[in-house]
Amino acid sequence: MSELRHNAISGEWVVIATERAKRPEDFAKAEKERSVNPEYSKACPFCPGNEALSPEETFRIGGEKKWTVRVIPNKFPALFPKEILARKDDGLLHSITGYGIHEVIIENPRHNAFLPLMTDEEAKNIILAYKNRYVSLRNNEDIKAVIIFKNHGPLAGTSLEHPHSQVVATPIIPPQMENRMIKAAHYSNETGRCIFCQMMEEELMKKERIVLETDDFVAFEPYASAAPFQTWIFPRRHASSFADITENEMGDLALCLKTVLSKIYYGLGDPDLNYVINSVLFDDKKMKTMHWHISIVPRITQPAGFEIGSGIFINTSLPEKAAEFLRQVKV
Repeated sequence: MSELRHNAISGEWVVIATERAKRPEDFAKAEKERSVNPEYSKACPFCPGNEALSPEETFRIGGEKKWTVRVIPNKFPALFPKEILARKDDGLLHSITGYGIHEVIIENPRHNAFLPLMTDEEAKNIILAYKNRYVSLRNNEDIKAVIIFKNHGPLAGTSLEHPHSQVVATPIIPPQMENRMIKAAHYSNETGRCIFCQMMEEELMKKERIVLETDDFVAFEPYASAAPFQTWIFPRRHASSFADITENEMGDLALCLKTVLSKIYYGLGDPDLNYVINSVLFDDKKMKTMHWHISIVPRITQPAGFEIGSGIFINTSLPEKAAEFLRQVKV
């Protein structure tokens, strides 16, 4: 029988289609399908030696001639920093000029260095770049949200193979983020507790959906996973803003994220995927009820008419089985 599961954090419902459920290994791509890219591409604007092909960088890790991570403005941005922020209201028609900041984080000089294939130090440098951009962009008083995300593979929306992430700073709070903020605040008012912390504690107690535990982070499959192998990474220490991650936590997050992505990479044959850092700008009193985290979603299945029409996703993989499968993948 199928089962409807409720996501306590988002308030959304998910159908876990147990009768249609596949074994976790059935989601793995065949070995021959895994893409093999060269270490350097002459035509790639992100490869070393081609820096002149991209806009002037805003941040760099490494020396003047040999870099490890570069951050540049997106050449084809969704939002523009030179726009004058202005709002227009006409009855029910509301709009804001396309003001915002859109950057690209070039994660590594090597064209084929997806994070699971990097060293621990290279992975930590990516987290360091994430924090630098988050802290820098949130200090703009016109910015209300900073979204750091990665698209890996064409089904996830990437157009360039070279490993990179993106950061978009917007003049509005996205509705999904606002909804979670409201629900977290209501739960805190009713119980005096953080709903994220409670969820993490319950998952650690049950152990059924845990993928990985490190000193500072816990990776698990959500009880109401919207997609096969959706994975959340929560910091053990309560903090509402990613900007407040410590030096030690950055190293541990790099290890945790790299390990989880490696398990997905090797266990499922390098599927296309997205991950995003969910966070509020400041860890102030008004936002204390939030708890920043990372959400990873492999693009193994595609939403269809029912999902589009109802907003209810159908997951054909049991989160408990997916977690067990990933735990057993050796990396």
